[in-house]
Amino acid sequence: MASLASQGSAKMPRGSPRGASLEESPVLQLDFNKLTRAAGACSGLLPVAVQNIDTGEVILLAYTNRKAFSLAMQKRSLILWSASRNELWEKGKTSGETFELAEAYVNCEQNALLYRVRPRRAGVCHTRNKANKPRNCFYRRIDLDTLRLENMDP
Repeated sequence: MASLASQGSAKMPRGSPRGASLEESPVLQLDFNKLTRAAGACSGLLPVAVQNIDTGEVILLAYTNRKAFSLAMQKRSLILWSASRNELWEKGKTSGETFELAEAYVNCEQNALLYRVRPRRAGVCHTRNKANKPRNCFYRRIDLDTLRLENMDP
C-alpha cells in the first residue's frame, strides 16, 4: 500500500504535477491540522455535513459557530463559518450558488450538525469542471490501493 503524506499545510507534496493546484492534484494530502488551526482562530466551532435534500448526496463539510448557526436558522439559508478566512460565510454570496436550508439535524452528543439543503442553482464547490460548471466538493475518489485521487467530475 502507498504511504500517506500528512502535512498540515496546503503546500503541494513532492511528486505532484507541476502547476497543479491542491484542488486538482491527483496526490492525496490530507490536512490533519485544519481543526487545530480553526480552533485557534475561533472558539466554539461545530462541524456541519451538508447534504442535498433532493439527491441525498453529501456535498460539503463545513463549520458553524453560534452566530452562523443563528443566522442560518433565521434566514433558512446556508450560512456557515469560514475556518480558512475566519469570518461568516454565506454560501454562494459571491458565486450565486446559494442554498435553501430545508432541514437541520443534530447528532446524539450535540457536537455535529447535518444541514439538508436545496440548491437554488447547480453546484457548491469553488472549483469547476472542464465544462466550467460548479461541482460538489466530494468529486475525487481515493484509490484504496495507491491512495491516488481520481477526479470523478473532470
